[in-house]
Amino acid sequence: MKDIKYCAECIQPNTRPGIKFDENGVCGPCNYFKTIEDVDWGLRQSQLNKHVKWCKENASGFGYDCIISVSGGKDSTRQAMIARELGLNPLLVSTVSPPEMLNDVGVDNLNNLNKLGFDIVTVEPNPIVWKKLMRSAFISEGNYARSTELALYASAARLALAYGIKMIFLGENNSLVYGEDIECDDGGDASDMINYNTLGGGGISHLIIEEERIFNNNLFPYQYPDKDTLEKAGVRIVYLGYYIKDFNNISNAEFAIKNGLKTRVDSAEETGCIHNFDALDDDFVHVNQLMKYLKFGFGKATDEVCELVRMGKMSRAEGIEVIKRVDGNCHQKFIDKYCRYLEIKDIDFKNIANSFRTEELWDFIDSEWVPKFKVGEIDD
Repeated sequence: MKDIKYCAECIQPNTRPGIKFDENGVCGPCNYFKTIEDVDWGLRQSQLNKHVKWCKENASGFGYDCIISVSGGKDSTRQAMIARELGLNPLLVSTVSPPEMLNDVGVDNLNNLNKLGFDIVTVEPNPIVWKKLMRSAFISEGNYARSTELALYASAARLALAYGIKMIFLGENNSLVYGEDIECDDGGDASDMINYNTLGGGGISHLIIEEERIFNNNLFPYQYPDKDTLEKAGVRIVYLGYYIKDFNNISNAEFAIKNGLKTRVDSAEETGCIHNFDALDDDFVHVNQLMKYLKFGFGKATDEVCELVRMGKMSRAEGIEVIKRVDGNCHQKFIDKYCRYLEIKDIDFKNIANSFRTEELWDFIDSEWVPKFKVGEIDD
């Protein structure tokens, strides 16, 4: 871990895993965003049309042209609607969390997708194993979503193989947009996603807890098919957002809200997020963003602000003030709900959470944790 320095153009920190700055101190995502201005969108539309034609020619015996993973949120709502506008018949796949995790907004939004006229297959992994894996991931990595994201990714691929559906559409390439690994290739092909983000982190095996009786035969929903298996089955995986000029958080939210998306009523001071239209299906996401803040010195608000600065909707100076006010916030009500679900005590949560604080970023002074970093500081 290194001291935090920030992108000269946005407020992206150099503590984000995989991030790189150029010789001018500008982060990869900022440089990537600039390339969008020069894109030949007519060419991309023709490339997308070829994908659509291929989907129709290779539709499954069930009549579905493609699969889209959905939570009911802004991005998946827009992906589903785009696919239908292109003349495709998508099968939507939702990996449903146990009821204790879901909130009413998430349930309503998934139902809204159904009401918009889409078929949805729900995948509901064993809730006992789900909880144990979440607890293990939280204790060992400070990231409960390590296991849940694996189930999310795996469900679409498993259903594609089971139903003979040849195309999986994803949203955007997060590795490029957020910079987790800026070395990956730009383009619509998402077949190499198995090497990045959660899927590139070694799978689920290291979370097996024998003393809690979690064994390999319980882990099928979390095991993403290997690349060879998908290729032999003729399954293609494509970033749909690559072909859509305004595929971003703001535009997707505006579109989804017009089509029935419900948003949060919690304040930014409670959630640590400046937008009320993101990650809507459960409340534990705020806890995970808190953990990210403790480990890396930035949370969800930083991600949101950086996008707004790149889009010219917020100045860097304004963004710094927003981050100082909002980033890392997580109301105790979310922590209490999280602890009840995982069956851990609040004091244990605090001890585990604080154990993941990076010492280069935090001081413990007068019984309080104080950040050593100054938001927005640029390396001279």
